[in-house]
Amino acid sequence: MAIADLDLIAIRRHLHAYPELSMAEFKTQAYLKEIILSWQSSWLTIREIPAVPTALLVRLTGSKPTRTIGYRADIDALPINEETDLAYASKNPGVMHACGHDIHMTVALGVLAYFATHQPVDNLIFLFQPAEEEQAGGKQLYELGTFVNEWRPDEFYALHDQPAMPAGQIATRQGTLFAGTTEIHLTIKGRGGHAAFPHQAQDVIVAASSFVMALQTIVSRNVNPVRGGVITIGKLQAGTIGNVIPNEAKLAGTIRAFEQADLEMMQQRVREIVQSTAAMYGVTFDLELNQGGYWPVNNDSKTTTNFMQFMQEDKEIDFVVSQPAMTGEDFGYLINQIPGTMFWLGVGDAEHGLHDSHLAPDESAIEPGIRAITKFLNWRMQQ
Repeated sequence: MAIADLDLIAIRRHLHAYPELSMAEFKTQAYLKEIILSWQSSWLTIREIPAVPTALLVRLTGSKPTRTIGYRADIDALPINEETDLAYASKNPGVMHACGHDIHMTVALGVLAYFATHQPVDNLIFLFQPAEEEQAGGKQLYELGTFVNEWRPDEFYALHDQPAMPAGQIATRQGTLFAGTTEIHLTIKGRGGHAAFPHQAQDVIVAASSFVMALQTIVSRNVNPVRGGVITIGKLQAGTIGNVIPNEAKLAGTIRAFEQADLEMMQQRVREIVQSTAAMYGVTFDLELNQGGYWPVNNDSKTTTNFMQFMQEDKEIDFVVSQPAMTGEDFGYLINQIPGTMFWLGVGDAEHGLHDSHLAPDESAIEPGIRAITKFLNWRMQQ
């Protein structure tokens, strides 16, 4: 199976039309598996993981292997109702590939198709990973012992599409590419009452407001300004009417930082502010901090030097050095365990960002992405 024999656009549009949420990607996995098995390559092996039943691993045995190179593509979608009006828009209401994982899968299939026909020199492992958007599928697979013996890559690579970049352009950088993330879920409970008698209540809205404002001092007074961080509360729900003090408030938000040490420090400061605010206002706080596997994506120095050297020297590849972004990605956990590099692939939709219900990536990015990655892997196997 050569790349030219694949209808990449049809594949991408099928994947886009039938998105599935994290850990529910059963039809997506079946579709990927059907395509891959149709190639009937003698050096290709498929592996499934019963504990993570939507994951799919593919191993290509090299002709003269000296290493094993891994490549990861995430496969889950988001709980977003698509508003693109495309002919191939999501047919699953309330679910959309608004982060471009349909592009990720299509590019990976294109690269895999090439090596299913042209046996690689080194061993290659392709991971079609579920649950990147939540539940940290990469971390789950690692902790289950998936990457051991012949299934352990010596180095790992992955891309993320970037609407703000021109279609087909590739970018990465040394060091941190994406931030680590922790999700905040908080319930505040007090004593409700009449708005005219606040002295008889324990006002959860005042406590919540004080908590949110105090959070803003964490980054400004605890994080080195040259490293940066973000704490955002995006959800605050309390009360039903203006003249009643409610007895409960719910908040949700996110913590993001480029350094794991900063992320952990920020988590601790959130806990301390919870304790002090509870004491100050006489309320109770139920705090849940979900970090999962969303460590900062810290590109390995050696693999990234190799990747950038190749991309910069190949004049057919449109490559730029990028700045770090506060985007979160659970590939950060995997390359904290196995050296590797993540990079951007431009998909040319500057009007809409990731997780936007109107996101419509330019499909012309798919083939240059496949060519660049295939050429890099062939070059790497000669080193």
